[in-house]
Amino acid sequence: MMRLIEKGLMYGNLFHVNGQAMADRYNRALKHLTGKETALTDFHVDISGYAPEVGEELGDHLYLNPKGCNRQFILLSIEQKTAPLLEAKFSTSRGILRQFIDANEAQLFALTARDAVAGELVNSVYSVTKPAHLFDIRKIRVEADTTSGVVADAGKLDGMIAEFRARDDAWWDDVLIADMIKLAHKTGDVTRVPIKLGHADYEQENFWTSHFGGLYAFRDVEKPAVISMSEDDLGNLPVGKGGAAIGASERTKIAKFLDDNELVEPIVKARGVDAVAILRQKLDFIVVDVAATMEADLSQVRRTDLRSLARRYSDLLPPEFHTLGKLLRWAEGGGAWPRISSNDPAYFYTLRAKPHKDRDLVNMLLSELSLLDVRQLFICHKELFYARYRSWPDQKKAFVADFLAREYQVDKAGAREALFGSGDAPMEEPLQSAPRDVVEVVGPWGAVRRTR
Repeated sequence: MMRLIEKGLMYGNLFHVNGQAMADRYNRALKHLTGKETALTDFHVDISGYAPEVGEELGDHLYLNPKGCNRQFILLSIEQKTAPLLEAKFSTSRGILRQFIDANEAQLFALTARDAVAGELVNSVYSVTKPAHLFDIRKIRVEADTTSGVVADAGKLDGMIAEFRARDDAWWDDVLIADMIKLAHKTGDVTRVPIKLGHADYEQENFWTSHFGGLYAFRDVEKPAVISMSEDDLGNLPVGKGGAAIGASERTKIAKFLDDNELVEPIVKARGVDAVAILRQKLDFIVVDVAATMEADLSQVRRTDLRSLARRYSDLLPPEFHTLGKLLRWAEGGGAWPRISSNDPAYFYTLRAKPHKDRDLVNMLLSELSLLDVRQLFICHKELFYARYRSWPDQKKAFVADFLAREYQVDKAGAREALFGSGDAPMEEPLQSAPRDVVEVVGPWGAVRRTR
């Protein structure tokens, strides 16, 4: 995985915690939430404050996500809002944290100047021992405060001030006045500088979860469904009226669900995309997959070389390649329109999400149904990309890492727009400008430090 780390494709854009003072603030929040502490003074955290180095030290990479259900978080700086969310168990978690930080940016900036902010994404479910428990999660509430309880104290002081103003005899209540003065020493003048965190409730409607082998729950659509990427029996699921539980192998049912709810569109008919370029790249990735298993030399390979490899291994190329080849010939204007049914292995390679609020979730699902398209898998489903990357032949690892660094990393926003169209909610934040010397800016886990 070091190849990905060095190219900024893994553990990238994390927030750098450096020095005893910041580490002490982190430790106070960590002990407040978990009862644990770290001896490290140099590490890197994601948007939730999770640090891979600390997880390794503690022997628990879910130390801020007990049972993978109620994500806890530590904010040391509002700069964390641009970081990814690692070890994600729900697709909605990062979006909720980002919205919360954006909605309270001024307050959090002031609070984190003095102390860490610790909190939790709270729902009514404390463990998900059964798949049906996932459907009890409807609303996520963000609860947060500094480790010294400044926000709670400010709330108490607000109440005391309201009581003082409402009571005619408050001037003679020495106890009330003394308590107000005591709290004001901690919070400051809350009448001039209010301390209150708002916008704390968020709906969890359609989402992906890694639990039970991976589930995509679509509840807020006309025809709801749950799509399970595992073939295990999940029992009766409360999908909703008229809803369906669909297995990953039931391709026709998945295709019908996506079409009935108008969630997808064919790449070749999508507005504003270069369908020919997209299809060619998908074909290249398939050729690379086959060539790597045959131990072909993929270093410094060009498109002309890939065409030669396609001819050499034509008998080994999977059905996806041949179907996409027909579609490419039609898109270039020199072939007949191919009829591609949902049973065709290439079917989901030909689709992308339509513009709508769940665009990223649908593209995530499509990436899991078209695994040979490694660029889409990397963009839309990084955890699965990393898991599959570990098992690839070294030739494929090198080719894919070089391609992503060369063709994608230099203009991530442009590449996403070219593939999936523009949208209000980008799949991830752009990285800072690439550093000149990797050694200078890569931490022990490879997180690229910010350059100014």
